Amino acid sequence: MSLKDQYIAIRQHSKTICEPLQTEDYVVQPVVDVSPPKWHLGHTNWFFETFILKPNVIGYQDFDPDYNYVFNSYYETVGNRVIRTDRGNLSRPTVIDIMRYREYVDEAMVKFLCDEPSPELRELIILGFNHEQQHQELLMTDIKYILGHNPLFPAYDKGYHSPKTDTSAQKFIAVKEGVYEVGFAGKSFCFDNELNRHKVYLNDFEISNHLVTNAEYLEFMNVGGYYDFRFWHAEGWDWVKTNKIEAPMYWHLIDGFWHNYTYHGLQALDMDAPVCHISYYEAYAYAAWKGMRLPTEFEWEVAATQFNWGKSWEWTESAYLPYPGFAKAPGAIGEYNGKFMVNQKVLRGASEVTPAGHSRITYRNFFHPHLRWQFTGIRLAK
Repeated sequence: MSLKDQYIAIRQHSKTICEPLQTEDYVVQPVVDVSPPKWHLGHTNWFFETFILKPNVIGYQDFDPDYNYVFNSYYETVGNRVIRTDRGNLSRPTVIDIMRYREYVDEAMVKFLCDEPSPELRELIILGFNHEQQHQELLMTDIKYILGHNPLFPAYDKGYHSPKTDTSAQKFIAVKEGVYEVGFAGKSFCFDNELNRHKVYLNDFEISNHLVTNAEYLEFMNVGGYYDFRFWHAEGWDWVKTNKIEAPMYWHLIDGFWHNYTYHGLQALDMDAPVCHISYYEAYAYAAWKGMRLPTEFEWEVAATQFNWGKSWEWTESAYLPYPGFAKAPGAIGEYNGKFMVNQKVLRGASEVTPAGHSRITYRNFFHPHLRWQFTGIRLAK
């Protein structure tokens, strides 16, 4: 597929995600970690305008010079920006304005992509594709948070199809000790945090071929797991008490039965489905209660060809750190990953809302340990 066709397909998917929304849904920001859908649409557009069109198209005119301030996310190199907590206060630009902005940039980009760019520019354009795909997943999870915290629990899309749960027999996969190579290898796209490929030594370990299910996690809850400090890190225990956490996000006990919010609205809890929307703290506590642990990201990567993954992002026991030889790119693009390598945990795999073609075994997602609005789950190791 040509760069132009890839661009058109990826941009259309962002609009498709938003088709079930009402205008009011585009503006809401319930918490700092959730951005309004219209901001995602504007920000991904800003990326192509700022890094591709303005430096490379002679005479290109900004759609609106103020949009650099509105839609810059965290790029200090590019200039000042609206602080993250204020994104929900932006009643202007309107949704219609942002759709016009996307049409304006799309027209310029499609024209620009009629000619073959230089290898360096091609690499940057493909980064833009992957950046928009990241925001497509954020769009899905942010929309779920917005609607899932509405007291009416409105459905996002009753035609949404969640991938089927793996119903094969559960077992633990044994992996022998030894020296293994991890990290990205090849000539296709990867993010800089997947480089450089290097060797790691692993002891003997075993890893489950299944994610922990809702029924299994409910056992932990029913024996008082949220009230027993012995299973929690001190920081996790403080988080539980301070926030009065008693169940995974989106779980609701109604007339003695557990329900959870899904894209179809509020539903009876599917006991066979993998537990989802939990923090690292909860994943660690559950593993400790089972007398097991979470895998490291390297154990996960070495074993990943032997089990199904992609239903939920999987917490690992690894801190988000640079690989040997990691180097940040010059300029604004160097701010993409490297500056976040502190106080975060690595998640591996993908989720049911990860765009097609945007996942690979070496992909390193990362979040702070208390966050759970993403599709996050548990795979046990021992």
